[in-house]
Formats: sequence, structure tokens, C-alpha cells
Amino acid sequence: MNVTLLHLGSLHPIEQALTLVLAFGPFAVLGIVVLVRRRHDRADEPAPKQAPEQAEGQRER
Repeated sequence: MNVTLLHLGSLHPIEQALTLVLAFGPFAVLGIVVLVRRRHDRADEPAPKQAPEQAEGQRER
């Protein structure tokens, strides 16, 4: 018994779009999540402290 797989032709445009979304969508979502988390992490960081020399100079004024 010889089983031959037949090619069913090209994909419908909706099927092509769905294939692209399924293939690349998770990477796009991951990139967005990373960008948002980095933005939140930068907002949560405390402001850098001034050097003691600069702080003393500001007190004298």
C-alpha cells in the first residue's frame, strides 16, 4: 500500500496571516512585556544620591 501525501495548494490569505501571528506573536508580546517591566523598574529606582562634596557646597549657600 503506497501512501502519497498530496499538496493541497497555497494557503488562504487569512490562513497565512494566522500562521504569521502564531509564529511571531509570542515574540512580539514578550518584547512588549520586557519593555514595560524595564520602564516600571526604572520608575521604582530611587534617585541617585549626591556626592558629599556637592551636598556640603549646597548647604553653605
